[in-house]
Formats: sequence, structure tokens, C-alpha cells
Amino acid sequence: MFVLAIDTALEACSAAAVDTERGLLASESHTMARGHAESLMPLIARVMDKANLPFMQLDRIAVTTGPGSFTGLRVGVSAARGIALASAKPAVGITTLAAFAAPYLAVDDEGAVASVVDARHGNVYLQIFGPGSRTLVMPRIAPMRDAIRLIAQESARVVGSAAHVVRDAWPAHIVSPTAINHHVAPDITWVARLGATAREPLAPVTPAYLRPPDAHPQTAARLPRR
Repeated sequence: MFVLAIDTALEACSAAAVDTERGLLASESHTMARGHAESLMPLIARVMDKANLPFMQLDRIAVTTGPGSFTGLRVGVSAARGIALASAKPAVGITTLAAFAAPYLAVDDEGAVASVVDARHGNVYLQIFGPGSRTLVMPRIAPMRDAIRLIAQESARVVGSAAHVVRDAWPAHIVSPTAINHHVAPDITWVARLGATAREPLAPVTPAYLRPPDAHPQTAARLPRR
């Protein structure tokens, strides 16, 4: 199976072409907080060219669906849906929380792994995976104190873009997690691997925001409609 993986959910712009039989064909990733819209399509074109893989030969497109940056998510999801439409191949969504946890669960899925993404304002997006990669705590946005309580309760390893935020907020009277691994974005090859095994969606891929946007339409001084 040929999979194109795309990630613009957080502070990276990444793409990878993977053959499930031969492994990674090509990948490219750049750390960036903004500018995904301008960088993504040329980056995808370079990856596909390096992989010597025509778009029509793809079997599916995998894309991170969040949680993450509202703008970044829309860029990646729009690109994946556009390529899927043009190539008549399915697009599948992979959450950033699952993508962060996957490499650690692959090595050891006996213990718990807490995947965390910074939601700002003292909150984190959180999901905790247990033995066999089953979900112990469903994806949610949680205040830091609640996140720490849940992580400590499961004695979970902590991974993700907010791992360092959790570490800095960890109370001295609670036993620290066995491991804390901070990454600004998921490993794009794991997005591809998860995409290859994901169930094909019945509906188009959509962003998984987990909370409403901070920006709202202006209501003051609104002109009346005729």
C-alpha cells in the first residue's frame, strides 16, 4: 500500500510517502509556527518527486486532524481532501494525540501513555492509552490540575508537544511520571503507519478541534439585514 502522510497540525509542516512493503520512500519536515499554507503543497510535490511516486498510484492519504492549531489543521485537511478527490483515493484522519503515542506504544504497550498537546490558558488536550493501545481516558481538553491527576492515577508516561508544560507544572508531592518526552510535532512516518491501518471513513475527513475557536464573529455595531 502506498500512503501519503501530511501533518500541519502543530509547529511543523511535514509530509512522507510510505510503501507498507518497502518502508519509507521519502519525507520532509520543517519546524514552523506559521506559514503552512504557503509551504505545504511545494513540500508534498518534492516528497512525491523524491519517492518517484505518481499521485494516481497512491492508495490513501493520511492527515493529522488535531487537536492543534485551527489554521494549521484546516491547511492539512484541505490538502488531503483535495488530493484524495483528484486521485479518487480515500483520505483518513489521524489525531495528533494518537500519533504522539504510537511510537511509545509500539515499543511497550503494557504501561500507560499520556499524550498531551498544549491548549493554552492552563489547559491541555489529553488522551491516555493503556495496555494493548486501548483508550483509558478519552480525548478531551482538561485543566492542568485535572490532567496531572489523571496521568498520576494511571502512572502514565507523558509524550507530546505539552509534555514539558506538564513537567513544569507537576506538583512536588506527587510521584513524577516514569518518562516525559517532548516533541513539537508527531513523527510523520508514524502518521503514515497509522494511516495505513486506519479504517476508511464513510464521511470526509474533518478537523478534531475538541473546543470552539477563540475568535468569534463581531456582533457590535452590526448592520441590520434587509
